[in-house]
Amino acid sequence: MSVEYFSTRSKSPAISASKAILKGLSDDGGLFVPSSIPAFEKSFEEMSKMSYKELAYEVMKLYLSDFTEDELKNCIERAYDEKFDTEVIAPLVSADGAYYLELFHGATIAFKDMALSILPHLLTTAAKKNDIKDKIVILTATSGDTGKAALSGFADVPGTGIIVFYPKNGVSAIQEKQMVTQKGNNVHVVGITGNFDDAQTGVKKMFNDKELAAELQEKGYRFSSANSINIGRLVPQIVYYVYAYVTLLKEQKIKSGEKINIVVPTGNFGNILAAFYAKNMGLPVKKLICASNENKVLFDFFTTGEYDRNREFKLTSSPSMDILISSNLERLIYFIAGNDSDKNKALMDELSSTGKYTITDSMKEMLEPFVGGFATEAETAKEIHDLFDSTGYVIDTHTAVASRVYRQYRHDTGDDAVTVIASTASPYKFTGSVMRAIDTCYAGQSDMDLIQKLSKLSGTEIPNAIKELKDAPVLHDIVCDKDEMKETVKRLLEA
Repeated sequence: MSVEYFSTRSKSPAISASKAILKGLSDDGGLFVPSSIPAFEKSFEEMSKMSYKELAYEVMKLYLSDFTEDELKNCIERAYDEKFDTEVIAPLVSADGAYYLELFHGATIAFKDMALSILPHLLTTAAKKNDIKDKIVILTATSGDTGKAALSGFADVPGTGIIVFYPKNGVSAIQEKQMVTQKGNNVHVVGITGNFDDAQTGVKKMFNDKELAAELQEKGYRFSSANSINIGRLVPQIVYYVYAYVTLLKEQKIKSGEKINIVVPTGNFGNILAAFYAKNMGLPVKKLICASNENKVLFDFFTTGEYDRNREFKLTSSPSMDILISSNLERLIYFIAGNDSDKNKALMDELSSTGKYTITDSMKEMLEPFVGGFATEAETAKEIHDLFDSTGYVIDTHTAVASRVYRQYRHDTGDDAVTVIASTASPYKFTGSVMRAIDTCYAGQSDMDLIQKLSKLSGTEIPNAIKELKDAPVLHDIVCDKDEMKETVKRLLEA
């Protein structure tokens, strides 16, 4: 059955997957959602015999209906190649009673590589399919990881350009260096004096600015997005949850049909939403455990039914989750509102005007698969320390939030179902925080100084993404105020 895409905010006509990928965001400001969530066509036993690439095709073809088999397989082949440092793409590691799904073996050592390796190929294929001649400008905001993964994916891709905005003082030293040293004739990186929510809001405003769109189209440009608001980012993320399940089945850790728990550290809600889509396709999932850091807007939402971003914004050791406006939650709100775009739009308008909204009791009942939890900074550091102390396994700060939340959930509920924890970044990306959590003797030492020590301590090889940073020159040094983002984009595109 062909899957088309609707906006979450209006009853506008459905469009094809390729057009939804090209647009990124709907003209009415809504996000694109599938007309239906397709069911798996093959059994879990059949899928357990597939490689990651084969499984990616099996899952993604169900959502990207207007891509031919050759087109989609070509995109997958070019995405999941030698840029990943492990043949299985997403290894599953057992440690202390849970399975850590390592999603950080790509070029930029974070889970965003899993989708941003394929998005440029989906986008350029979609442009050809729809006879688009304009240069596609990827406009994106990042809380740390999306930026580098998008820059790496789109660097020097013909017919595209990319502009990434990041909070100047809101990412780790290594995250920033990864971005500002990015090579490519078509890439731009801009720090803003503000936080991630400011960057994300500014980007959304530009997407909805009709005058700006017309002005740029005259010059042969059109915007698209690499954030998880783009359905071309979200669909590839579904794959690895299915892969984790069938890997457990193949390794006889579970029986076919046995339900598992999935724990995801999340800020913008895209990664856990992909797991929710997988569950609705038929993946046997018992609970989706949404793990937050001290910016616990999602924990409060799942606890109370009220989403309220009117609170202090906290900078934490897990900066990719330092978010108060979780864009992808809108797709879940639309779903639990019975796919009612008017009801969803009213809530999103309320969020825009007052900074909060409350869902109905009937909507709250549909959140039953979800459990919210959060970890403080102290708990996050202790989790890194304790897991290393008991197993020798080293995790990053974001994964530690999820690991701690799961440990608390298991203690509170006694739920001993097999559990997969999304390990979203390499510990090398947050070396300072990780090493100081393991032992306070590393206090005062810089992230770069601690890389060799982390390698020795963990018995792991330093990733190429980190090795390359040592002597890489800074190529991007633009910083603008959050209110100057539009003018900065215009200036960069005229250069």
